[in-house]
Amino acid sequence: MPTPTITLGVFDSGFGGLTVLRELLPLIPGARYLYLGDTARLPYGSKSRETIARYALSSGRFLLEQGAQHLVVACNTATALALDDLKHDLPIPVTGVIAPGAAAAKAAPGSHVLVLATSATVQSGAYTRALEAQDLTATEKACPLLVPLVEEGWLDNTSETQSVTAEVLRIYLAEAQREAPHATSLLLGCTHYPLLKPLIEATLLTMNYPLQIIDSAQATALAVARTIHTEPTTQISSASFYATDSIEKFQRLGSRFLGHPLPPVELIDLGG
Repeated sequence: MPTPTITLGVFDSGFGGLTVLRELLPLIPGARYLYLGDTARLPYGSKSRETIARYALSSGRFLLEQGAQHLVVACNTATALALDDLKHDLPIPVTGVIAPGAAAAKAAPGSHVLVLATSATVQSGAYTRALEAQDLTATEKACPLLVPLVEEGWLDNTSETQSVTAEVLRIYLAEAQREAPHATSLLLGCTHYPLLKPLIEATLLTMNYPLQIIDSAQATALAVARTIHTEPTTQISSASFYATDSIEKFQRLGSRFLGHPLPPVELIDLGG
């Protein structure tokens, strides 16, 4: 077998990080990709910082043992609460999802950024700190119902269920418009949310709330690609997938997030 250009480890507490992997695949061809979904221990957001750090470190160490040369933390909660631990503990470069999203917001027009994220990410204040470091104003909006709606697959244009998702999204965005009427861009602060991007764009249009959407999954993939210097290759990338629980569910939902069917997923045990 040809030697891969690099081995990239990507992990999340579940499926959302597959949107980051989806963006990485065309940017770094010929790489070997390792994806770990720590599904037995999700959601990370309801755990203490110490527990999240422990989970993130065990996931990072597992991918390191499998040969990862660069770790991508495709989880907003783990990035917010465990990135420093990972960088200190692991002898490889580590990239999270928050700083790249904030940097992409800096390049967008205007200076006021609306961040849609989970409750745990909003409570951490990580995006506000990262955006303020870029001299930007941040308004973070928790949208706790969006992740379960995405995971239920209630996005299909032909399905009546999309109207439920559209209405929930409209309510969140209407609240955000009252809280941040002068925002100029919208940062997707959860790796599930790229699947909602077309619906978000349509909803903003009907609300006359013209925000430029910034996809943190895409921004993260671009940030990783900029740090990796590989020679041009015609070699096809390979990908291995690991989950800590319910590999059948992971394969079914993961295919939706990645945009094509997943190969067989390996079940692993990382302990408690």
